[in-house]
Amino acid sequence: MKTLVFLLFLSATSLASVVNGQSMASSGPPNIVVILVDDMGYSDLGCFGSEIQTPRLDALAANGLRFSQMYNTAKCYPTRASLLTGLYFQRTNRSFDHTATLGEVLRPAGYRTLWSGKHHANFNPKTRGFDRFYGLLGGAQNHFNPGSTAAPGQSRPARKGDSNSWDLDGETVRDFVPEDPAYFDSDAFTDYALQWLDEYADEDQPFLLYLSYTAPHWPLQAWPRDIAKYAGVYDVGYDVIRAARYQKQIEIGLVDPAISPLSEMNHGRRGKAWALLSPQEQRDEAKRMEIYAAMVDNVDQNVGRLVDQLEAQGELDNTLILFLSDNGACAEIPQVEYVDPTAPMGTVGSYDSYGESWATVGNTPLRRWKSSSYEGGVRTSLVAHWPAGIKAPGSWIHEPAHVIDLMPTVLEIGQGTYPGEAVASAIAPPDGVSLVPAFEGRSVERAAPLFFQFNKGAAVRDGDWKLVRLGPEWELYDMATDQTETRNLAAEQPERVQSMIGAWETWWRDCRGEDYVFGMRYSVDVTTPLAAERNR
Repeated sequence: MKTLVFLLFLSATSLASVVNGQSMASSGPPNIVVILVDDMGYSDLGCFGSEIQTPRLDALAANGLRFSQMYNTAKCYPTRASLLTGLYFQRTNRSFDHTATLGEVLRPAGYRTLWSGKHHANFNPKTRGFDRFYGLLGGAQNHFNPGSTAAPGQSRPARKGDSNSWDLDGETVRDFVPEDPAYFDSDAFTDYALQWLDEYADEDQPFLLYLSYTAPHWPLQAWPRDIAKYAGVYDVGYDVIRAARYQKQIEIGLVDPAISPLSEMNHGRRGKAWALLSPQEQRDEAKRMEIYAAMVDNVDQNVGRLVDQLEAQGELDNTLILFLSDNGACAEIPQVEYVDPTAPMGTVGSYDSYGESWATVGNTPLRRWKSSSYEGGVRTSLVAHWPAGIKAPGSWIHEPAHVIDLMPTVLEIGQGTYPGEAVASAIAPPDGVSLVPAFEGRSVERAAPLFFQFNKGAAVRDGDWKLVRLGPEWELYDMATDQTETRNLAAEQPERVQSMIGAWETWWRDCRGEDYVFGMRYSVDVTTPLAAERNR
């Protein structure tokens, strides 16, 4: 049994590697489940240090792998594009031009391809390799009611800007108002996924399920029963919670304090120290975090529903489950078009976010937040579970990985060819590498550095060295001794800085076909033909 890893490689790669004493060729391709959450902080799972109750994900981690240095792109829509295509977003756009998707490479390999949840791009997934799709085509929305008018039994929903378009598993709706007053999007996304798994249960073919939650992205909204579980937990304030998370990270083997000192507490431009808040401000801040925790808790419950169904159908052992976030914790405080000032926080009429201070807690022990190329923006907690394919369950993987690695990984274990049934032109080979060696207890071989850019942020990760900036000045960090970016070595190693700047600029030209100009706002909807012509 063989697979073409890249279209450009004319020779095939054998998949008869032995995993846990059993050949993948004899057991057949696994089901693949990719679960992506939105704006979750690095430390927000129990198995990554949190006080939030995530027993189902913690169990997957205990019986699988945890990647401590998994990278994203620092922002929602570029991460989603890179995850689904294996390419840096700088090579494409929100239309996914010049790419093949996971659905397009796995469907011709015999996979049923399913997608439930958020998309955040300019096309319908059913036109790009997915058999079924339920979810929103845009970005953030009200979790109880994404529409502009009240649902039955509810008050008018708070919202930011225009309502998003949805595809309701076959029906495209511009202004989706749920008919069920008990609607909550994380539950609905899971409901559709479970329905599809039931519908196709008798099929003799594997499936790809991409389950893309909008939680815990603002607005902070959750079921009262879930919020109640965290009453009083956050009354102690930012610093106490952050210190407790850091201590737990040390205890579980995620953090070595010698190389990952706790970064400075960052309240940003709008926050301030807990002791400087008034009693009412403290109550409001604690409530915001209670709701946020409830949203993560609810996701965990829904993951549990999915795992239970896979187990009941006899599919769990040969299903690869990958769980991660699209970027680091979010410090944004959005401008809202409509909100009911009398609505209790966390309900359909409210539209709160939790700001810089709690985002710093969420990313413990890392520096900064979503949208930056510092570790707090681009590092995510990754859990991988696959009983039939993971050699040493319960282990930590401390090698760097990136969302661009999912396509090569899926190609290898799914026995697919690249670019499959993709109809796009000038498709480049994936930028990532397969993570299968990590599943088998071997080192992941990565020849090229990892590159990052979003807005004014940029970075290069080359082995243990990371070059990063948020403004015009580059900073240099030795990740072997300083994973939380506390000691800038740029002045001490100017030659290394210049070499890494050159590598980043070469990567940018390769992707975009032009030189990078700092301060220019680059379009997310335009790509150049030159970007896809590399290596041809």
